[in-house]
Amino acid sequence: MKISKDFKFQFLEVVNIIRKARYNAIKNVNAELVNLYWTIGGYISDKLKSAQWGDAVVEQLSEYIQGNHPEFKGFTRRGLYRMRQFYDAYNGNQIVLPLVTQLSWTNHLIILSKTKTDEERGFYIKLSIKENYTKRELERQMDSGYYERAMLSNKKMSPVLTQRHSDVTNAFKDTYVLDFLNLPKTYGEKDLQQSIVSNLKHFILEFGKDFAFIGQEYRVQVGKSDYFVDLLFFHRGLKCLVMVELKIDDFKPEYLGKLNFYLEALDRDIKKADENPSVGIILCKSKDDEVVKYALSRNLSPALVSEYKTKLIPKKMLQKKLREYFLLENAGMGNSK
Repeated sequence: MKISKDFKFQFLEVVNIIRKARYNAIKNVNAELVNLYWTIGGYISDKLKSAQWGDAVVEQLSEYIQGNHPEFKGFTRRGLYRMRQFYDAYNGNQIVLPLVTQLSWTNHLIILSKTKTDEERGFYIKLSIKENYTKRELERQMDSGYYERAMLSNKKMSPVLTQRHSDVTNAFKDTYVLDFLNLPKTYGEKDLQQSIVSNLKHFILEFGKDFAFIGQEYRVQVGKSDYFVDLLFFHRGLKCLVMVELKIDDFKPEYLGKLNFYLEALDRDIKKADENPSVGIILCKSKDDEVVKYALSRNLSPALVSEYKTKLIPKKMLQKKLREYFLLENAGMGNSK
């Protein structure tokens, strides 16, 4: 059957309406399910705390539900205790509590099983909602120590970057895990660049879904010469261009000169009037934090230096590094008194 272009466009609008309604219906079902588990978790928690119930009673409840109502799925002994854990983890948390129904029960279980603190749980709940993570995406980010890497990055941002972009918290990371690139043992910057573009979906997941890809080897003209930015993105949350310069060696202070030049060209000739100042990232294989600190201390452009790893970083190593930064920070506060 041949359909005219006008009708085809209108039919697509109808399909989109159906899709939106189905999506909203799934969201509503999920919210009701999470509310149900929250209520049951609270009921069990109160009974256990008041000593009206013991573990044996929870076991009997599970057997009763499964024996008399087999149509009710998920109410095993383990499932009931997960509901209780869910309730106890967030009860009274006025920041996180309004958000819990916006996340799937599966993602809640992943967060509860892989986190140890209220701060970490809250971080992943907000991140999952913002980025609309699937189960697999959330697991990948948690296994790669996303929380620790984001916290470390927030502590290392240059003053210029935070002054120009007050809402920059958690937008960038000190270390990016690019384990999906499958690079050979020996590779050049062009190989790294091409591999990132070929795996752009995974790269955006690691960088953040607020990043929209603009171009590779993006050309900027200054005077009579052409220059090329390795990778150019637009960050929807920060409303600014974000350029990425790739380096396959250790960070060197002279790299900032080239970055600043590119940022000036972008802000003068590419940035739109309603956009914020551009941000530059030097993404290198490794870096000395002390060298980076010195290099950025008098830098006037919103820039940051991050490193990339082609293999997952052991989470314990990231946790140790984060603890060390907290200790240093607290020691510095003590000395300033």
